[in-house]
Amino acid sequence: MQNIPSVNLRDFLSDDPTRKQKFVNEIGSAFEDIGFVALKGHFLDDQLVEELYGEIKNFFALPIETKRGYEIPGIGGQRGYVSFGTEHAKGRKEGDLKEFWHFGQYVSKDSKYATEYPENVEVKELPRFNVVGKEAYQMLEKTGVYVLRALAIHLGLDEFYFDNYAKDGNSILRPIHYPPITAEPENAIRAAAHGDINLITLLMGAQGKGLQVQKHDGEWIDAIAESDELVINVGDMLSRHTNNKLKSTIHQVVNPPRELWGTSRYSIPFFMHPVSDMPLNCLENCVDAQNPKKFDDITAGAYLYERLVDLGLIKK
Repeated sequence: MQNIPSVNLRDFLSDDPTRKQKFVNEIGSAFEDIGFVALKGHFLDDQLVEELYGEIKNFFALPIETKRGYEIPGIGGQRGYVSFGTEHAKGRKEGDLKEFWHFGQYVSKDSKYATEYPENVEVKELPRFNVVGKEAYQMLEKTGVYVLRALAIHLGLDEFYFDNYAKDGNSILRPIHYPPITAEPENAIRAAAHGDINLITLLMGAQGKGLQVQKHDGEWIDAIAESDELVINVGDMLSRHTNNKLKSTIHQVVNPPRELWGTSRYSIPFFMHPVSDMPLNCLENCVDAQNPKKFDDITAGAYLYERLVDLGLIKK
């Protein structure tokens, strides 16, 4: 895989302090440098991955009228189906060449966030769809918690600093379908260059060419994971919170060569968000004379709202 470091979560989970620190050093260095890693040793097993892909392919193969019945107005696309071309990158008018689904957080009824989040949407045509989606969501969230613990150590914070912000966080699992391209796209690609909004993103489905990452010198490189790896990147919230010490990297999904236009692409990012009242104020130990404070204080919820407006998912 070109220029994207590979790390193994099992090092962090081991009882060997040297291996644990090795993981902290590797992921910390990668996130300061390019903002992306490939991660082995996560909590998704092969059977769950296979079943999840089967369910999402079955969903996206449903008639468009059926899918649009799961498009919920008034919630900024935060649950259920979002139809082809609805979302666009910040600063662009052209809609991305994709359709997607959103699974959201599963909170207990007595959680203070229970009334804040929309309900997850049940797909009645596919009895296993929501069951498998929930299991994958929770395994990706579990993986993300350990990644954030390693980053907390790297940042000189308590290892469990992010835990309470991640618990009941406004995270999203987004199965994406990039349909076959049937005509020359006009100024549109499958996903235009963008940075993610959240703390970290854990991506399934980067096993073939398409995802590209922009290095700090402006060069675009392919990010292609091994079959047992997730691609994990820094989101804008974490970059902001660390005063850009950990870098949110611009990335895109480009259109395939013309001979592959007739093929679909599927990818499944898990956007790990904190709870809405988490302050994203720049951490004091990431601000000094050489690195003055770059961002105004804001909560995660207010920042998310601003970005959903930018993406065209919320209309002001």
